[in-house]
Amino acid sequence: MTPADAGAGTAAPDCGGVDKLPSRATDEDRRRVTAVSQLLSRSEEQALVSRAKSGDRVAYETLVRHNADRLYAVVLRFSATEADAEEATQEAFLRAWRSIGRFRGDARFFTWLYRIGVNEAKRMLDRRPGAQVEVSTEDRPIDDVADDAPQVHVQAEVAELRVMLERAIRRLPEKYRAAVVLRDVEGLSTSEAADALGLREAAFKSRLHRGRMALRTAVAHYVSDDDELVPEAPGTELS
Repeated sequence: MTPADAGAGTAAPDCGGVDKLPSRATDEDRRRVTAVSQLLSRSEEQALVSRAKSGDRVAYETLVRHNADRLYAVVLRFSATEADAEEATQEAFLRAWRSIGRFRGDARFFTWLYRIGVNEAKRMLDRRPGAQVEVSTEDRPIDDVADDAPQVHVQAEVAELRVMLERAIRRLPEKYRAAVVLRDVEGLSTSEAADALGLREAAFKSRLHRGRMALRTAVAHYVSDDDELVPEAPGTELS
């Protein structure tokens, strides 16, 4: 039985009981899930995908657990509510299970999954006339800090900038927002992000540049010309 037959008598894999990180997640939660995700190497992922293509639901559920937090975080930036993001994430994993036989494996599994997830989020927005992306992944209280006035002041400024950036990202046109989220927030390489969006690298770089410039304009009074707006993921370089 293959994943394509999942809707005909075979139960779909469990895509609802996975670890995901809503906006209220603590920093410790994020470190824990990130550590779990990093345990999955490219070769391990390919082996799991191969098993999933043969109908192995356990293998697919493992892929779900290692990608759910990242997909949810991305989908959240294209959703009107957290509930919509959760629903879109689960539906994306179910759709991916049904069509995993068409996944060629040229890119990482998440790169392919991204398109499915964001398309689901867009479908949900289309079903809500007038709905806008308003939920924030950064609207949570500042963590307690030591009784040190300068440190509190600096942390408050950083927290305020993060909220401003998050809101500015959500106001970007979708094509620019997608480029910024994939490259600068999720840390995909230029080639991976371009592939996820179905673009040539030159076209992707143009969208990324326009998105970054729009963000810099939106928060110009918070940063200097030399400041980096969206910290890059370790191991990636701007291009």
